[in-house]
Amino acid sequence: MRAIPPSPRTRNLRSFRLDIQPDDVFMGQALELARQAFELDEVPVGAVIVRAGRVIAATHNRCEQLRDATAHAEMMAITQAAESVGDWRLEDCVLYVTLEPCIMCAGAILQSRIPRVVFGALDPKGGAVGSMFNLLDDARLNHRCEVVSGVQATACGSLLTEFFQGKRRMGKK
Repeated sequence: MRAIPPSPRTRNLRSFRLDIQPDDVFMGQALELARQAFELDEVPVGAVIVRAGRVIAATHNRCEQLRDATAHAEMMAITQAAESVGDWRLEDCVLYVTLEPCIMCAGAILQSRIPRVVFGALDPKGGAVGSMFNLLDDARLNHRCEVVSGVQATACGSLLTEFFQGKRRMGKK
């Protein structure tokens, strides 16, 4: 009996499925949230937390809306995820965020025990996950995270650049 090779259509579909990485899919969702923040005149950062392949938290920066310096996307997502799970420990979750977390957010990530963080664009002026500091891999702390950087970095960075160029044109920030 002779094996029948897959049709070109099936072969393309199969390779398409293999080429899509979950990190890209979830970062795409975070990027869409960042675009929503942009439209609301918030710094365009989006965050998604995933547990067992399912999104349990999805939000964006809300500092301007809530008039709260701690209302970063990561902080808001951690709060949502903890409510969803019913525990402050998010030990089996992955955080996807469009911008490298700052010191405050890195601290919250460590405290909530998130084991894996995936981010898009580097933040050379405030990043605490490799750019200025590397808090998520500091052996002096009681928890460390696997970090994946640069996922859809161009799209994430371009959105931030566009936002801040617009602010500068208007004489703000």
